Amino acid sequence: MSVIVRDDGFHAEDHEGGATIVIAPDSGLDALPAAFDGVALIAVRFPAFSDGRGFTLARHLRARGYRGRLRAVGHVIADQYAMARRSGFDEVEISDDLAARQPEDQWLARANWRAHDYRSRLKA
Repeated sequence: MSVIVRDDGFHAEDHEGGATIVIAPDSGLDALPAAFDGVALIAVRFPAFSDGRGFTLARHLRARGYRGRLRAVGHVIADQYAMARRSGFDEVEISDDLAARQPEDQWLARANWRAHDYRSRLKA
């Protein structure tokens, strides 16, 4: 089983149909879809919390015009949630084991990710 993490906390899986594309972290940019017609969800795998290639893939997907649901799947930790959201992910899917080790309150503590953007502080 798994847990979906969003800005308002933990959720059960609620994706119901539509095309889903799963992207491995070692996918090159040429492996990303050129068109997104009918794609309801793109899931980018994170095999380890130390592997940040998925953040780059998310930025490229958004830059190419993908406006659908973008999910980080795998070993993303609560401390990385703000980075995941800033790079374009809508949500993170974690295992039940990780959710038990890093409960909902740890994720919610990072859910105000827009308020802690260093770039906005530089403009002041």
